[in-house]
Amino acid sequence: MNPSTTGRQIPVVVLAGFLGSGKTTLLNHLLRRRAGNRTAVVVNDFGAVEIDAMTVAGQVGSTISLGNGCLCCAVDASELDGYLERLSRPAARIDLIVIEASGLAEPQELVRMILTGDNPRTVYGGLVQVVDAAEFDATRDRHPETDRHLAIADLVVLNKTDRVTPAEHERVLGVIGTLGPGAAVVSASYGRIDPGLLFDPAARPAEDEKIRQLSFEDLRADEGEDHTGEDAGEHARHPHTGYESVSYDEPAAMDPRRLMAFLDSRPEGLYRVKGFVDFGAADPGNRYAVHAVGRFLRFYPEPWPRGTERRTQLVLIGSGIDRDALAKELTVCAVTETEVATAPDESAMWGVLRYVRSGPAAEEAAGPA
Repeated sequence: MNPSTTGRQIPVVVLAGFLGSGKTTLLNHLLRRRAGNRTAVVVNDFGAVEIDAMTVAGQVGSTISLGNGCLCCAVDASELDGYLERLSRPAARIDLIVIEASGLAEPQELVRMILTGDNPRTVYGGLVQVVDAAEFDATRDRHPETDRHLAIADLVVLNKTDRVTPAEHERVLGVIGTLGPGAAVVSASYGRIDPGLLFDPAARPAEDEKIRQLSFEDLRADEGEDHTGEDAGEHARHPHTGYESVSYDEPAAMDPRRLMAFLDSRPEGLYRVKGFVDFGAADPGNRYAVHAVGRFLRFYPEPWPRGTERRTQLVLIGSGIDRDALAKELTVCAVTETEVATAPDESAMWGVLRYVRSGPAAEEAAGPA
């Protein structure tokens, strides 16, 4: 989705998790299944990021190409703002930025830097916390800050679930649900989650794909992924963890207050909301692109494109969500025929405008909802 006519914003995803959780395995999986996106990965060192058959070595302050325009940058926390600025320049042609939190800073500090930054070309893409199901209790004992990280996570990946019994799996899910209420939680083995949870397929002109260099992603397309210590049979028994989505297409305008009530009380497991909203008479000149991830919410008003039919089109993505219930709740937000005949309330849009970025002061208001 292009959230603004002033320029496409690049999602910045923070990937966190303690040593051994499978965070780097998940990162490599996303790089191999990046749906055509040109991805930038920001880490402390290149040692564990293995996009091809070799382990790449590097130093802080270095940048390497991973093929197809993807980059890996080794930085320290003090350099992060500068690298985000460089990576988000149009000339870099990056679609997604992933920051591996390990060694850079506490996850909440990285999230704060993204939310309070003044870079108009980037937008918060969520905090993903990777958890080792088999070592969950031991990790909490060694790292008490685990509970704090889970409390602020937008998406929790409960990894290595193949190493625990079904009863233990359910027990850990229950604890995570208590520590991180509202976060979407997906279970996985070998870090395999559906990339659609985090980003959309890139829209690339045909000529771009014809001239791009061959990468290991292409070579692996026929071979399948390489999982150290995992045999082919085990791989086949653990499909990628998927997600559920709800598509909502409504020709009637949306009531601003009712839609904000829905967005402010997003149910557990609902991770992303994207699309365009028609607020009708409340703002007849603009449609509103909406971007929500976890508790973060932002609207982008823009003039209706000439010849575009006025309607609301939304996609809701999550794990374990009640699709029918969400669709019904959205239907209630539509303006009725009786309301159309009523003069609009000038204050109805105030709740929406709280999440419209209009400068540094508005940036803080557009933080987690």
